[in-house]
Amino acid sequence: MSLALSVRPEDPRPIYVQIVDEVRRAVVRGTLGPGDPLPSVRELARRLKVNPTTIQQAYRELDHEGLVRSERGRGTFISPEAGRDPELRRRVVHEVAAIALREAVRAGLTTEELVRAIREQDPTPEKETNP
Repeated sequence: MSLALSVRPEDPRPIYVQIVDEVRRAVVRGTLGPGDPLPSVRELARRLKVNPTTIQQAYRELDHEGLVRSERGRGTFISPEAGRDPELRRRVVHEVAAIALREAVRAGLTTEELVRAIREQDPTPEKETNP
């Protein structure tokens, strides 16, 4: 399995945080599931063209969160509990919202304009509320 991770140098978040966020998103999407391996530190560092210490820092953070487990000599794997964490989806939603808001501010947009644009892009019909 090949994990499609990317980092953006123009993103103000540290690279290790971008990697952590990408792994979280892959778990929420179902691209990564319990027991799936992550690339080795050296392999991912080579692919992303970053220092291996950066990858180690990201993997430590993911381990601290309980999203992955490391097995000495075998590698790093998505933990069996990863898909059952109700907090994970909320965290990913907030991360995506923060990125969208940061980009909107950079573009000179207001929060209201961003929310309106998101609603216009949403393919699901709004639910009517009865007063």
